Amino acid sequence: MKTPRHPTTYLGLDEESAKMDGTQYKAMIGSLLYLIGYKPDILFSVFLSAIFQKEPREVHLTAIKGIFRYLIGTPNLNFIYKRRESFRLTSYCDADYAGDRVKRKSRRGSCHFIVGNFITWICKKLGSTALSFAEVEYMPATSCCAQLLWIKSQYYNV
Repeated sequence: MKTPRHPTTYLGLDEESAKMDGTQYKAMIGSLLYLIGYKPDILFSVFLSAIFQKEPREVHLTAIKGIFRYLIGTPNLNFIYKRRESFRLTSYCDADYAGDRVKRKSRRGSCHFIVGNFITWICKKLGSTALSFAEVEYMPATSCCAQLLWIKSQYYNV
């Protein structure tokens, strides 16, 4: 597979799919959570699948197997860190409005780069319910700026 999860795949509370033993599903999720440190490109897909650990269905197992197929197909896809003398900090952030179809919560995410080298990311479900699109976009922007200030302070204190 070229991506860890097909863009049109929807994981939800599927009542029609057969129930399965949660032990195997939880073990697979645990293995993938360990791999996130080395392969952060699977973070979002694993996060979506981990939500259904309480009552996994066949549909959820199929999504997990898709992530494993992606990992098998991309063994050489890694990060390359280049050394440069200049310091340029770049960040991107985004959010969705009530994108979680199960609990109707919004999510935010950001990633940070130093001189084009990926250093950190954040993906989090918002604790409060946003009342507007502007509020949904404002909350991750402030969090991203706070993270940027912390990264910059760490770089100059070294």
